[in-house]
Amino acid sequence: MKGARGRDKLTGMFRRDPARAALTDLGGVLGRDLTHLRPLLRAALPGGGVIAVARGGRQLSTPLRLPGPADGPFELASVSKPFTAALAAELVRAGQLDWDAPLSALGGPLRGLPRSVTAWRLATHTAGLPTHPARAAVTVLTRYHDPYGGMDARAVLDSVRRWAGPPGRFRYSNLGAGTLALAGAVAAGEPCSTAGYGRALRRFVTGPLNLHVTLDPPRLSGPAGPPTGFGPLAGAGGLFASPGDLLAFGRAHLHGPLGDHWVASQRPPGLPAGLEVTAGWLARGPLRWHDGVARHARAGLAFHAGTGAVAAILARGGEPLLGRRAALSALLLRLLE
Repeated sequence: MKGARGRDKLTGMFRRDPARAALTDLGGVLGRDLTHLRPLLRAALPGGGVIAVARGGRQLSTPLRLPGPADGPFELASVSKPFTAALAAELVRAGQLDWDAPLSALGGPLRGLPRSVTAWRLATHTAGLPTHPARAAVTVLTRYHDPYGGMDARAVLDSVRRWAGPPGRFRYSNLGAGTLALAGAVAAGEPCSTAGYGRALRRFVTGPLNLHVTLDPPRLSGPAGPPTGFGPLAGAGGLFASPGDLLAFGRAHLHGPLGDHWVASQRPPGLPAGLEVTAGWLARGPLRWHDGVARHARAGLAFHAGTGAVAAILARGGEPLLGRRAALSALLLRLLE
């Protein structure tokens, strides 16, 4: 018995550290030694999650301390925004939307929006809109898991009409991304609604790419908690997808049918030093990325235009109260830099 305990202890001493093992496997796909990122990985995924990478013809999805299936769908939070920007880009390519024309020119429910509100400015957070509709200051407390659920599309557009300020300065805006999604629905000939956005996204983006991206929240249980509702601002954070879907979406920007809306970046006032922005993405040199946080989940997606590598992280647990708040986005970028 004593000998068995001794062997178990000895085996445990030489058991592979899961974080090191994961980084070794991921580095094999990316062609880099990533083992020095162990502290950052632990900080980024304290509650477990999935890291997925792709480069060339190789792809790997690695779960870490994740109860349940690792192939999703997962809550994307603000990683929904690049999908909304891709919808706008595909509508521009189809001649159904103009990046620089006032959205009010689409007529219907968009009539009366300030002429400064364009698809490009919404996609780059430079339309002069606040982060949230004004009522969210209250509903974030009264409707914690569904802060926009008491609104409809008309209320969203009324908020844009009322609160749009001078354009040009970077101001991160869920209101703006949600409005772009509603405008995309109208430009695609769909109703100005969350359902209309979902159909337009499927017809122009996710369907052609054969992605199983959905607006329907999966059933979640246990400590992960319920998904966050985005109501009529679903285009800002309401999508769900698997790690494989995210990799395929990232690769489609580099090697697939999506357009070049992500190539030209700009540096408007208000951005932190060293960063630029393009439609749907933050940018730094050849890197494009977006991350997001919901009540019980965090997500990130990035791709490198030089190496063709893509990385996605889907983590359990919302924004940490203690520790490194930017650990997930830092890990995402360090995987590809």
